[in-house]
Amino acid sequence: MRLLQCRSYVLRQVTRHRVRSLLTVMGIAIAMFLFTAVQAMNRGVALATRETANDTTLVVYREDRYCPATSQLPQDYYRRISEIQGVVSVLPMKIVVSNCRTSLDVVTFRGVPKEEFLRGPGASLEIVSGSIAEWTSRTDAALVGETLANRRGLRPGMRFDAAGITAWVAGVVRSSDPQDQNVAYTSLEFVQLAGRDQLGIVTQFNVKVTDASMLDAVANQIDETFRVAQEPTSTFSERAFIGHVASDVIELVGFARWLGIGCLAAVLALVGNAIVLGVQSRVGEHAVLQTLGFSGPLVAGLIVAEGVILSLMGGTMGAIVAWVIAGFGNFALSVEGASIPVVADASLLLTGVLVCGSIGVLAGLVPAWQASRREIAECFRAA
Repeated sequence: MRLLQCRSYVLRQVTRHRVRSLLTVMGIAIAMFLFTAVQAMNRGVALATRETANDTTLVVYREDRYCPATSQLPQDYYRRISEIQGVVSVLPMKIVVSNCRTSLDVVTFRGVPKEEFLRGPGASLEIVSGSIAEWTSRTDAALVGETLANRRGLRPGMRFDAAGITAWVAGVVRSSDPQDQNVAYTSLEFVQLAGRDQLGIVTQFNVKVTDASMLDAVANQIDETFRVAQEPTSTFSERAFIGHVASDVIELVGFARWLGIGCLAAVLALVGNAIVLGVQSRVGEHAVLQTLGFSGPLVAGLIVAEGVILSLMGGTMGAIVAWVIAGFGNFALSVEGASIPVVADASLLLTGVLVCGSIGVLAGLVPAWQASRREIAECFRAA
């Protein structure tokens, strides 16, 4: 309670050395901006690659191929895959990307049979604007993911060009699946014809099975069926497939975690340095406080509170900036047609603030403990 009554004193100590406090706060803000950005990428990787018991989709790809442009499978594989026991549905898909390398601004076209798509994965899409009717009535129509639409400024009725394809936006859709947020769905024949008359050729098949426990068995059966075919296949669960093609991005984001740890260490050092300098310059003042009846633990609490305020000021500023940029920038790391979103939500911001507060407490413990143990006479001599 007495610590709360002394809050005005703590604030005066923070603002007493304005330049030093400002530099400390700005340094903390930069470090926490980097830490929060790394955390947003980590969450995107987890969201895109984490498998659950409800995952029942397989991706059939051309063996030893990675970029969609090199994965070419006969569309008539559809019939033989459908006959395999445990397969519920098969969706042939032709994928064209504007850039097969890792990039933050990739447009991915997915050509699909419209009726089969709407009965299957398309049934879960939420229409933000436009209409499904417009999409089904026009050959060149596209359903654009919300992230892609916001990044490119696309609205229903507009045309856009990418990867050699000119499409008309019929609607903007939202989905819980990050892969749907950064793509444009068009008719299969439209994308095939745009790819130099490649009718009858698809990039992959998305296969729905009856139960998640059958994923491995069905995948093995599919690959065995086409093992000696001219175009052999390689089949993975959908999440495993994304992790496979985006392995370089995932490894890069994993390395970035060390950057995040380094940022936290920098915050700890900045706050600790500011507190130590402040305590050394106020040794005599602490002696006066003890003379006035302030106990050692209360003096220690005032010092820790100063560190928490500095840390929260800078950390909250950096976390908010990172959250705003990640949330409204509509960023996604795309590679070979797979999308890794940069996920920013309220929990990310809350995590940053809590981490800052914890570091502020940690940074102030040692100088607070030292100041609380000094005798009054020793403080006056040191002053």
